[in-house]
Amino acid sequence: MLDNPRSPRVRSVAKLAKKSARADTGMFLLEGPQAASEVLSYRPELIVELYATPTALERYTDIAQTAVDAGVDVEFVTEEVLAVMSDTVTPQGFVGVVHQFPTSVKDIFASAPKLIAVLEEVRDPGNAGTIVRAADSAGADAVIFTGRSVDLYNPKVVRSTTGSIFHLPVAVGASLGDVVGRAREAGLQVLAADVKGEDLLVARRESLLAAPTAWVFGNEARGLDDGDLELVDRVITVPIYGYAESMNLATAASVCLYESAFAQRS
Repeated sequence: MLDNPRSPRVRSVAKLAKKSARADTGMFLLEGPQAASEVLSYRPELIVELYATPTALERYTDIAQTAVDAGVDVEFVTEEVLAVMSDTVTPQGFVGVVHQFPTSVKDIFASAPKLIAVLEEVRDPGNAGTIVRAADSAGADAVIFTGRSVDLYNPKVVRSTTGSIFHLPVAVGASLGDVVGRAREAGLQVLAADVKGEDLLVARRESLLAAPTAWVFGNEARGLDDGDLELVDRVITVPIYGYAESMNLATAASVCLYESAFAQRS
């Protein structure tokens, strides 16, 4: 039982909430039973350390069994230790230290993808993580974070993916220009979701969305710059029929990804 909240080991785990520590170690923080279950089921080889309170492991017997099956040791910690390790105000019984595992942009496009989400200057961790989750749900082949977007391994991003980060390839650090160029070389059209664009229904009527597509989603407040919009093939907007001032970025991204998923499967 790890019971000293001030021990160097506990502090080293807690430091992974900071980007500098993640960059230095090449590791990131994982929190909660859902994330623990997903990494154990899909990428157990990435786990460096996995911690849990006795109460949590007793409650989630399926996670305990999955850890045994994967050959991963779970170390017991006290509630006080878990609170120090965790980035959340109310920890949910599990904390893990996991190797970062970005995929290269080159490998993503070499796999003949049909649907990709590209995040350009998306800064809000909740939005970024939710888009990864939506892309996973819609059956997208990959997600790409450009260098101007939030860190994929930010604890809030990881939590917002609810484990989808372990389900599909995610690349980081690329420039939008390079991504667009590689997408076209791989036979994908590049569509931008932006309020300046044409109605999504037009794209649907033209059967535009059935083609292999890389969707580009921009900054929450400003959208995409004019220079970014000039890079893409078409600019599409999700119409608002009610009285809402605007639509949340992750919601709009979910609509766009699912429209493509429906069209490609119809």
